[in-house]
Amino acid sequence: MRVFIGGSRELTSLSPEVQARLDNIVQQGFTVLIGDANGVDRTVQQSLLDQAYRPVLVYCAGARCRNNLGRWETQAVTPPHATKDFDYYAAKDTAMAAAADYGFMIWNGKSAGTLRNVLKLLQRGKTTLVYFGPQQRFHTIATGADLHKLLTYCAASDVAGFERKLKLSQVLAALSQPAAPTQQLTLPT
Repeated sequence: MRVFIGGSRELTSLSPEVQARLDNIVQQGFTVLIGDANGVDRTVQQSLLDQAYRPVLVYCAGARCRNNLGRWETQAVTPPHATKDFDYYAAKDTAMAAAADYGFMIWNGKSAGTLRNVLKLLQRGKTTLVYFGPQQRFHTIATGADLHKLLTYCAASDVAGFERKLKLSQVLAALSQPAAPTQQLTLPT
């Protein structure tokens, strides 16, 4: 099983509950797909390195990883353009969502990038376990309805930002209806 682990760049430590879930992933020998950003990516990498865990694949936008603490195998993803913006780094997240069987996101309730990862996994019919920091609780997100419920715990201003950046209501509406084989609303890369 391949688990895409990601989260907010602002989070630089793992709660005991999150560490226990990560330890469970290690004990089961799952392959970890992780990005190269600071924050959760780097913190999870450090935990995996501390455990000398090898089944890790680090995804990077462009040819060079910003963080690869364990010198694990890498997967370079070609970004859509040279400007290092949201879409540039999101390209690697899209690739991880496609390659993963399951997602595990550590979310502060504010990061549009982490929410976008959950949406990308949902669009592919994949379940994500979300550790929602503001509640210090886990939420299993397997449907658009699950995600809608989780979003009710977010600040209205943050949800408005997600709407602007991710077209959230359109994506959630598409997730709640069976898509025609040739018509599926997707998030920008």
